[in-house]
Amino acid sequence: MDITFLLNGETVTLSQVPPTTTLLDWLREERRLTGTKEGCNEGDCGACSVMVIDSRGARALNACILFLPQLHGKAVRTIEGIAAPDGSLHPVQQAMIDHHGSQCGFCTPGFIVAMATAHLNGARDHDLQLAGNLCRCTGYAPIIRAAEAAAKKPVPDWMESDKSFFLPEISAGGAGGRQPPAGQHFRPHSADELAALYLEQPSATLIAGATDVGLWVTKQLRDLHPLIFLDGCEDLKHIEIGEHTVRIGAMVDMNTMAKAMQPLHASYGELIRRYGSVQVRGAATVGGNIANGSPIGDNPPALIALGATLHLRQGESRREIPLQDFFLEYGKQDRAPGEFVEAVSFPRRPDRVKCYKLSKRFDQDISAVCGCFNITVENGAVADARIAFGGMAGIPKRATHVETALIGQSWCKSTITAAQQAFDADFSPLSDMRASALYRLEGARALLARYFAEDMGETASVREVLP
Repeated sequence: MDITFLLNGETVTLSQVPPTTTLLDWLREERRLTGTKEGCNEGDCGACSVMVIDSRGARALNACILFLPQLHGKAVRTIEGIAAPDGSLHPVQQAMIDHHGSQCGFCTPGFIVAMATAHLNGARDHDLQLAGNLCRCTGYAPIIRAAEAAAKKPVPDWMESDKSFFLPEISAGGAGGRQPPAGQHFRPHSADELAALYLEQPSATLIAGATDVGLWVTKQLRDLHPLIFLDGCEDLKHIEIGEHTVRIGAMVDMNTMAKAMQPLHASYGELIRRYGSVQVRGAATVGGNIANGSPIGDNPPALIALGATLHLRQGESRREIPLQDFFLEYGKQDRAPGEFVEAVSFPRRPDRVKCYKLSKRFDQDISAVCGCFNITVENGAVADARIAFGGMAGIPKRATHVETALIGQSWCKSTITAAQQAFDADFSPLSDMRASALYRLEGARALLARYFAEDMGETASVREVLP
């Protein structure tokens, strides 16, 4: 199947390209557009940032873990396409010159693309927008000053032209679910089509945002075949916020998820902000984060604490299970061949949720411990408690003994102290490069105390406590 997209204003059509070819490799090796740099090759440094425009608007994404089939029907701008066709500089480029925002220059293209995307979107939270771009020599102050200066300038006309690019829906390929020819792939454009394809190709690898699968290719050099790319399934990209229930489609990206959660559960929204950079969150999906079954994924503990239900589909059959029951043991989930995550939902209730993340870096780091608490207090006593952790076991797991120690007890410091001892019955964490087992247990106990302190109105955030 052909892959067609707009590249710096020019329509590109590719045939018989290996589906796991990354945009970064193709740009540099086939198009000789070498302004987009390879740094970490895993989505951490932002040197490979490109602008992608589709029905969701403009997003800065990491080209190093973005496969070419994910670009079908979209518009892409690299650093070579940020300036005007006549060579006139974009306001962010001129501002970087004026404010001395570049030294060695290796990271500069990625910064400029991320800045231009934020400029197009009218985003002025520059620290957040540029948190996924690393600089080792210039320092960030001149770059932030450049972003602030450019924000006062209007969006150039040539940056608006990509929004009109549109390609009609295409078929998924592989008529009747047959194996696609070598070097090709499946691209369903609805959940129904995905269900039929996956039922007949249960060994296929599903690719949503590729923030995890991308590393299977770039770091592990795995040969993946066949592939089913899910980006065309628009019906899996919706969030439904009802009076009693919130339902999130599996293909909702984490930037969209953060915006939806902020007014409902602010602490969960803040956890998602720390989940990864704007570039990573723009590609990563809710369903992908659940389906990969990682014991250190940050979404499952929060959703389990919210009482989430997982919606699974296999062909025309659907079933629902509590999210906590999906994770059986390390690397094993309750998912049959050909079955996929369609959505996750949770009851809409008053916000009692607090999510805490312990990691070596405050932002964009893998959790050593992720603890999420949802404790209901009525008439001075604990009426209900849902507490879930990541990083404490081989799966995201509820702290059921801790919950039992809390429920029915007075909401006071002595109850917290007693309940802290129950963590030993719930978890036997491992020691690894991120934290020791003792640190994890002590950290989990401290997070329960922090939840109580904050509920009592005390200041407990490291960003708020002053000497």
